[in-house]
Amino acid sequence: IDTSQLVEIRWHGRGGQGAVTSAELLAQAAIREGKYAQAFPSFGPERRGAPVLSFVRIDSQKPIRVRAEITEPDVVVVLDPGLLRIMKVTAGLKPKGMVIINTSKQVEQIRQEFGLNWSLATVDATKVAEEILGVPIVNTTMIGAVIKATGIVNLDSLMEPVRHRFGHLADRNINAMKRAYEETVVREAE
Repeated sequence: IDTSQLVEIRWHGRGGQGAVTSAELLAQAAIREGKYAQAFPSFGPERRGAPVLSFVRIDSQKPIRVRAEITEPDVVVVLDPGLLRIMKVTAGLKPKGMVIINTSKQVEQIRQEFGLNWSLATVDATKVAEEILGVPIVNTTMIGAVIKATGIVNLDSLMEPVRHRFGHLADRNINAMKRAYEETVVREAE
């Protein structure tokens, strides 16, 4: 992913998993680095467990004028691997795009099972979140995976936004994010 120009990221999750929070935190980190960024959810009948979309645009050069939903993302982030079976998460994904998935499966298994020909990154974010946070909420964990896979911002740029958002739970969220960063496996397109 070329981070020197506009990068559009679409997050696919379920209500309660933190897709909206993830997008907001990533945008805040980009702004801390002097980049231009915006984050927003897709508005609909969201409820806990229902599919949810959120979006992030980051541009290191110029202000972002477009406010529409992202239909042709550079990066797709999947917080719940079950969504791969019920919706086409890669709809509109650019040819040189990347898919980042929370899964316990290996990259090769995901490629075969879902026919994903883009660059692919995987991490068992649910396991990391359960072990460190005690709950299967993968928002901060998946931010670690996004940073490892794309280099869109520095991990350190998230410290203050995470501390501000999570207060006394910040350290655990930061540890989950760092561990996911370390454990994320990235494979280029075949």
